[in-house]
Amino acid sequence: MDEDLAVKALAALAQSSRLRVFRAIVGAGPEGLQPGQLSLALDVQANTLSFHLKELHHAGLVSVQREGRFLRYRADMAVMQSLVGFLTAHCCQGLPCTDMPLMTCKAGSS
Repeated sequence: MDEDLAVKALAALAQSSRLRVFRAIVGAGPEGLQPGQLSLALDVQANTLSFHLKELHHAGLVSVQREGRFLRYRADMAVMQSLVGFLTAHCCQGLPCTDMPLMTCKAGSS
């Protein structure tokens, strides 16, 4: 992932309602969710939800598929993983990190 795409994705997630929407879609797994399901689950009005979904889609974080009259949104896990990889690419000055909380680096241990 390049820096411009990372900034675009992070900007899309930098709003609490939109972050909640994205997390709900991620939580649904490969099945994804329809806007009506999201609206009910998150208590977000349809027009507001539509705006948030559009922003997430434009950032490449979610895909949308038409199913007759309905739309289904799915998290693009490859993009999400690429973003996390971008953020952690220079972790620990290139040394392996442990699985400890906060990704504690082995660089400081003997």
